Amino acid sequence: MKVAVIGATGQLGSDIAAAFAEAGHSVSSLGHQDVDIASAESVQSVLASMAPEIVVNTAAFHHVEKCEADPNTAFAVNALGARNVAQVTSSLGARVFHISTDYVFGGEKQTPYIETDRAVPVNVYGNTKLSGEHFVAATNPRHFILRVSALYGASPCRAKGGLNFVELMIKLSRERDELRVVDTEFVSPTPTVEIASQIVKLSRTSEYGLYHATSEGSCSWYEFARAIFDLIGAKVRLEKANPGEFPAKVARPRYSVLENAALKKKSLNTFSHWGEGLRRYLAQREERASSLPVETGVRPS
Repeated sequence: MKVAVIGATGQLGSDIAAAFAEAGHSVSSLGHQDVDIASAESVQSVLASMAPEIVVNTAAFHHVEKCEADPNTAFAVNALGARNVAQVTSSLGARVFHISTDYVFGGEKQTPYIETDRAVPVNVYGNTKLSGEHFVAATNPRHFILRVSALYGASPCRAKGGLNFVELMIKLSRERDELRVVDTEFVSPTPTVEIASQIVKLSRTSEYGLYHATSEGSCSWYEFARAIFDLIGAKVRLEKANPGEFPAKVARPRYSVLENAALKKKSLNTFSHWGEGLRRYLAQREERASSLPVETGVRPS
């Protein structure tokens, strides 16, 4: 099967491209230099020349503060860009996977959100991503919309300076004696490799629709950091941040835990508990580090 992954140079897109390739599919990996989803002409030209059977769109403007400062660009990419991809894939008879976010919810609920809960975003990013969902659902009936949360993966996260939360915590634990992390925001930390695996499984079905796609369980950012340090044996002292110690520049949901209700209803859920996902990520990270060549020689000046 011919698969095109838009945003394939990113943290999630790279794992999705690898998962489809490993499953034996012909994969075209598209970065921003290859296609601009905000341009209908660019999307039409690139995808029509490839004639893919499946298109996975992971491209997004997801820097929350920059979205707030530049809502026009955020809407052009996250909403109209999603529509462009949906329109072209529909005209080509292709199926489309669209990646959305837990930020479509406002965080007022204190139990995990399911797909039928009302989405009420509290910032520009969430609003533009929700608009993108509606465009995709209304434009290509052969759609899979996946809401994801608190991603981390082996490839660099450019929107966060190249470091996902796990890598940032590991870095800071080596630089500081004490760290303070918020304990009032709750998420479902999810490895990108598990989302990629879930997408490949869904691609073998015609169960189109909206899905929550996150690791099982939930934790605060403080609890996530605690688990990271325990697993790597970090000696850093971890404390809970005081209320208001790290004020957000943009409104964010305090509780954005998602329940994979639709996947479970259809017996399609492949996600493990977030703690197990973290253990596997750290183990694979250690394997990658140990496989790197060690330079024992001295380079002449």
